[in-house]
This record gives sequence, structure tokens and C-alpha cells, in this order.
Amino acid sequence: MKNFPSKSGSGGPSFFSKIHAALSPKNLKNPPTLPQPPRFSPPHAEFQQVFRYFDKDGDGKISASELCISMGSSFNEVLLQADLIELVESSDSDGDGKLGYEDFLRLVEVEEEEKGRSLREAFAAYEMEGKGFITARSLKRALQQLGEERTVEDCKNMIKRFDLDEDGVISFAEFQVMMV
Repeated sequence: MKNFPSKSGSGGPSFFSKIHAALSPKNLKNPPTLPQPPRFSPPHAEFQQVFRYFDKDGDGKISASELCISMGSSFNEVLLQADLIELVESSDSDGDGKLGYEDFLRLVEVEEEEKGRSLREAFAAYEMEGKGFITARSLKRALQQLGEERTVEDCKNMIKRFDLDEDGVISFAEFQVMMV
């Protein structure tokens, strides 16, 4: 899948990050409350509502123009319609020029995978001992590499704030919670 460059050239969030933000159920101002069609599976319930929001004509597909209309009300910046057309064309599995629900889910899941990969890379930068968790000592070393001097005791106190299971270290799951 292509990563679309930002037209602003500012080096800001990727095009997919912007799409993901717009697709998030949290960003919808007045999400529709329609009955659930039987073809959707419960694990993706939060995305069903978002899909229906974008599917303005109710045909079970999302066109580039529907994306443009929907995102205009939920985006702070205007996306070029050509980018949306390219996004739909690159994600359209049946060649009809529209995103079906499965296409839509794949698009959202790709963004989630990229986000997870980025979190794992960030976690690895702090988890330096190869133990699978961040210790006070590994946090101290990572902060030193960033030019910030902290004592081991400072680092223990930092870890305590996000150490959900109180084992004195930050696991990847706790790191994910911390980063949200």
C-alpha cells in the first residue's frame, strides 16, 4: 500500500495518519445511529458506525467524493480530491472505484499496524537490556542518550506512574497504555 505524501511538504503527519484520525469514531461530530446490517461482524463494531458515516448514499461503498464531503466536516485542513481518488483506487479490491467495507477495514488495519510497529520501535529504544521490559537502569541510559540526566531513583519514580502491575518495570502493554 502506498504512503501518500502530504501536499504541504511540512513533514507533518502522513496522509494515512490524517485518514486514520478522520476515521476514528472519536472524531465524528454527529455519528449516525442506524441499525446494524447483518453483514458486519461484532469485532469491528466501532468501525461500522464510521463506515456508515462516510457512506453518504447508503450503497454499502465509499467513493472518493463521499470521503471528501465527510472529511471536510471532520478535518482541519482540506485534502486534495486527487489524493482521495488515489487512496480509493489503491485500496479498491473489486475495481469499482469505491471502498467496500472489507477495503475500508484493510485501510484502517494498515494504519494500526504502522502505529504498532512505531510503538515497538520506541519501546526498543528504552528497553536496552534485552529483557522485554523497561527497567529504571535502561530508562536512565535511554534518557542519557537523549541528553537528559536522571538518577536511577528518578527513573524508578517515572516508572511507578505507569507500572500497572506494580512489578517495578514497564512491559510493552504498559508502554502502549502510557503512549495513548
